Amino acid sequence: MLLPVKHGGFMGILFRFLSRLPLPLLHNLGAILGWLAYLLSPTYRRHLRENAALAGVEGAAAASVAEAGKGVLELPKIWLRPHDEVVGLVVKVTGWELVEAAWREGRGILFLTPHLGCFEITAQYYASFRPMTVLYRRPKQAWLAPLIEEGRGANLRLAPADLSGVRRLIKALKTGEAAGMLPDQAPGAGEGIWAPFFGKPAYTMTLAARLAETGATVLLAYAERLHYGAGYHLKLFPLSKPLAGELPERVAAINAELEALIRQCPEQYLWGYNRYKVPAGAPIPQ
Repeated sequence: MLLPVKHGGFMGILFRFLSRLPLPLLHNLGAILGWLAYLLSPTYRRHLRENAALAGVEGAAAASVAEAGKGVLELPKIWLRPHDEVVGLVVKVTGWELVEAAWREGRGILFLTPHLGCFEITAQYYASFRPMTVLYRRPKQAWLAPLIEEGRGANLRLAPADLSGVRRLIKALKTGEAAGMLPDQAPGAGEGIWAPFFGKPAYTMTLAARLAETGATVLLAYAERLHYGAGYHLKLFPLSKPLAGELPERVAAINAELEALIRQCPEQYLWGYNRYKVPAGAPIPQ
C-alpha cells in the first residue's frame, strides 16, 4: 500500500524525481509512455482513432499518441518546480497584446483552453503577471490532489467545480481579474447541453457561455510543445465573432471556435479523451 504523498509516498517521490529531469528527456520518455498506453489499451486506441477520423485528421493521430505521453510526463515539472522556472519554459508568446488591451479597458479575461498542447502552463504564465482563478475538479486519485494544489503560485487560485466555484469565477471576472477553464471537458449531468463538436453531438458545458455574459474579454489559448523539449509557444486568439443568440447557439459557437483552434495543431490534441460519453443521468442526444 502506498503511503500518502505528504508522508513521502512512492508516487510523490517519483513525481519529485521526474520534476528535476530536463524537459527534453521528459518528452522523450513521455513519447514512449504514450505509445505503451496506446498499445496496451484497446479502449484508448478506439477513442483516439474514432475521434481523429471524425475530425478528418487521421494523419495527426500517430503523432498525438506520443504527444499525449509527453503531456503526462511534463506535469511533474509544471506542478513542482519553482514558479519562475516553470514560466521560463514559455519561450515565445503570440497574441499578448489582446491581454494588454483587456487590462487597459479594465475588463476581466475568460481564458478558454482546450485539451491542446500543454494546457497546464497557460494559467501559470498569466498568473506570473496578475491573479487568475481556474476551475478545478479534484482528481479521483487522492495522492494526486496535493501535488496539483502544491503546483500553484500565489496568484493562481483554484475554484472547485461546484456552485461555490462558479461564484468565484464570476466574482473574478466582474472585478477585472482573469478566469480559466477547459471548455471541452465533459460536464456532469445537468451542467451541459448537447452541441455539435466535429459534427457529432457532445455533452458540452454551458458555463463558458454563461461566464461570457459578464462582459469579460474571451480569449482562446493553448501552449504548443516545441520540438526536442525546447519549451512552449503560448498562443492567444480572440473569438472569430462575438457570441450571440440563445444559450444553445452560444454553446455551439464556442465548440466551433475550439474546433478551429484544434485544427491549428491537431497532433497535440487529446484525441483519446472520451469526449462523446453520455454522463450518468444526462439526457440521450436527439
